Amino acid sequence: MKINIKKLPKSEVEIEGEIEADVFEAYFDKALKRIGENLEIDGFRKGKVPENVLLSKVPEAQILGEMAEMALSEHYPKILEENKIDAISRPEISITKLARKNPLGFKIKTATLPEMTLPDYKGIAKKIISEITDEEKNAEVTEKEVEDTIMDIRKSRAPKIHMAEEAEHVHKEGEEHKHEEPKEAELPEFNDEFVQALGPFKNVEDFKIKLKENIKLEKGNQLKEKTRLKIVEKIIDDLKVELPEILVEVELDKILYRMESDITQMGLKFEDYLKHLSKTVEDLRKEFRTDAEKKAKLALVLNKIAADEKIKADPEQVANEVAMILEHYKDADPERAQMHAENVLTNEAVFQFLEGQK
Repeated sequence: MKINIKKLPKSEVEIEGEIEADVFEAYFDKALKRIGENLEIDGFRKGKVPENVLLSKVPEAQILGEMAEMALSEHYPKILEENKIDAISRPEISITKLARKNPLGFKIKTATLPEMTLPDYKGIAKKIISEITDEEKNAEVTEKEVEDTIMDIRKSRAPKIHMAEEAEHVHKEGEEHKHEEPKEAELPEFNDEFVQALGPFKNVEDFKIKLKENIKLEKGNQLKEKTRLKIVEKIIDDLKVELPEILVEVELDKILYRMESDITQMGLKFEDYLKHLSKTVEDLRKEFRTDAEKKAKLALVLNKIAADEKIKADPEQVANEVAMILEHYKDADPERAQMHAENVLTNEAVFQFLEGQK
């Protein structure tokens, strides 16, 4: 097989080549048989049409097309493997030569995993972690924070007296509506009975102790997320990579899918929401492009660090995560659930590795 590989911008490659005539011709019988399996001809059972009848009924161009598809589906993976091409998109295939007893000429364009130079990610992580103050590490929970949280809980449990009126205001296009806070008299009393209805709490004092612990834990989680964000943003800022367009498009699809889901859950139509904003889907894709590029770069960075540092998700944790996904989502594809779990847990392991650079 003759192959010529040309690198294109944005981490794409063009593979131009020919499959030798005798190799290509060997697909003739297989292609004819496959066409015959789905062809219905009067007087013959489906899949049982004799070869001579098929040859008289099926145009040669159709057979050649089937031969080309079969040949390339078999040889394309071999081309990628032999030439160490990490393809990440569906190939765009064009046939340049197609005739009986002749070589099959083709051009294939595909996006590849980009070559990239990572900055000193260990040094970046170490520096950012060293800048965390003792005050941030040992953040205390104030009484005001506890009381404010209790007030928020009471407000969330207050009777919704004017819900119908509120809904009417919210759905009137262009009309601003300020949500009225419930008055103190409308709030449920904060006592032992109230906290016991919220969960396994003995009394008000027990609730406050556990609430304080939860707020402290939440502060710790917020600090962790803030630190992780600083680390990855600095790595991405210093990253040298030519980003494939397909990766940006995939991230844009995810952003818009989540956005549409959120709007739909609010009981609104996505088309009406766009009309209200006077925007199109393409407008949103342009607006969110920078975010999508960052997300694509982050995925590449985490993947590269995992490969370089030989970081892998724990198989037992992956199995547990897959079991939980399949239990909650009965129609989920087990293979996709496996890939998702491995990806999420590998990324978590990479973050833990970066946090360990002290």
